[in-house]
Amino acid sequence: MPKHIAPQVIAPQVIDPRGTRRSFLRAGTTLLAIPFLETYATSQDLSASPPKRVLFLGGGFGFTKDTFYPSKGGRFSEIGMTEGLSPLERHQDDISMVTNLTNHGATNPHGGSLSYLTGANVAGTPGKRFHNSISCDQVLAEHLGKKTRFASLTLSANEADNNSNSGHGGGLSLAWDKTGNPIPGIARPIDLYYTLFANAKDSKEELSNRLKKRQSILDIVRVDANGIKRTLSKGDNLKLDEYFTGVRQVEKGLERQAIWADVPKPQPTMDEPPEGVSGEQAIQLMYDMMIVALQTDATRVITYRQPVCSVLTGMGIALKAHSLSHYGFSEARTQASRQRDKKCMSLFAHFLDRLKEATDSDGSRLFDNCIVSYGTNLRSGHELKNVPALISGGGAKDIKHGSNIVLPEEDTPLANFWLTLMQQAGMEIESFSHSTGIIPDLVSTKS
Repeated sequence: MPKHIAPQVIAPQVIDPRGTRRSFLRAGTTLLAIPFLETYATSQDLSASPPKRVLFLGGGFGFTKDTFYPSKGGRFSEIGMTEGLSPLERHQDDISMVTNLTNHGATNPHGGSLSYLTGANVAGTPGKRFHNSISCDQVLAEHLGKKTRFASLTLSANEADNNSNSGHGGGLSLAWDKTGNPIPGIARPIDLYYTLFANAKDSKEELSNRLKKRQSILDIVRVDANGIKRTLSKGDNLKLDEYFTGVRQVEKGLERQAIWADVPKPQPTMDEPPEGVSGEQAIQLMYDMMIVALQTDATRVITYRQPVCSVLTGMGIALKAHSLSHYGFSEARTQASRQRDKKCMSLFAHFLDRLKEATDSDGSRLFDNCIVSYGTNLRSGHELKNVPALISGGGAKDIKHGSNIVLPEEDTPLANFWLTLMQQAGMEIESFSHSTGIIPDLVSTKS
């Protein structure tokens, strides 16, 4: 495991409040004053409130039915934590579970992540073999990500952890753009490292050349669409429209990179991750770098489709996630499933620890300005109803924490949960996907 370097805190009087973020970064050393970076990233003064951040963490085939889920509603301090949730006991007053949520668009138990954040019935659109819609993280990115280097960070896992064997199904991550196309996820910790931090090998000139090269490639592949559309079938025209939509998305990404090209990335505050890490180690590294991404205001929206199969391998469990989801066949599989549950929650608890330890731009805990969702499209095995939904973080000021909240209506739309979180993040939005409204039981009544 790479050693982590604690960032040095520079005394406030050292920093010229009239300076720009760029001049500050150029004058800085390899150890940055993390608590102050928010100020320079958004041109806010030190008294300004930190922005809200929203994070979506997704697993695979759900959890063990009899030992993970609470059997009744109430405060965790009174009903206790289940075996599967027990690693989160030190955070029991800062998390909530919402029971009776169902993604009404999900129809494939092997494609759990495809519509987790979209709510779309990907196989139910007439005339289309597959059709998704925008994911809630990307709706939030349009609202929260206007001033950051990355509108959102989309993280994933390696190919072995992204197929139906892991409960994630197809796609490239949890995120889907406004045209329903998958957004590629950063799968390796080392790739995230160089996405966030400055690379000593990259000069400004080299970066500019790469941007120009990508732009020239787009110029080459661009054709006169109107000229050839008249000769194509309806199906081919749809394919061509999807193709040019993808090209436009790449162009927008290049435009954003060009805008930020003159703003130096921060110097690394941790060692470069080794090649080939996977499973538990990869998750911990991703979590730690997510903290830095939020502290430096590189982004305010993150999705992370987490590895599943490699976590099992690292635990010495010789089963794929799909095989383990059929744990009812044997006591040995049931025990392995229970061990997996506790491992996942131990990693989540570690992430909450780090959020509470990290300092934000105004000296508050980073945790207090984040909304963190952890869940999956499947409850247990192949069950699509009553999916797990954990929420933590102090960024949603009106959210009730510390309880298992049992909703009065079974199969309450999962989209209602996402709508509630989006409103708590400051969005003026009245509906999302198949939502029917927010979840009043999750929101504290204001006096």
